[in-house]
Amino acid sequence: MISTLATLSTLVADDHWHHHGWFPWFPLVPLFFIGVWIFLFAFVFRRRWRMGGPSGEAVLAERYARGEIDEQEYRQRRAVLRRKD
Repeated sequence: MISTLATLSTLVADDHWHHHGWFPWFPLVPLFFIGVWIFLFAFVFRRRWRMGGPSGEAVLAERYARGEIDEQEYRQRRAVLRRKD
C-alpha cells in the first residue's frame, strides 16, 4: 500500500512538472528580483560613499580661511592639486 501511494505521488508530481514547465523556474523568479534590489542598493550606496568626502581644494580653502596657511602656500598647493600628471 505504501509503495502504491509513493508511485502514485511520483506520477502526479511528474505529470505536474511536464505539463507546467514554469514550475522549476518559479523559485528563481523571487531570487532574481532580490538580486536586482541588492545590486541597486549596492550601486547607490557605493556611489554616495565615493562622493562623500570633500575635495582636496575644498579642504585647502578651509585651511586658508581658518588662517592655518598663508596666501602663497594656498596658491602653491592649489596649483599642485590642479596640475594634471
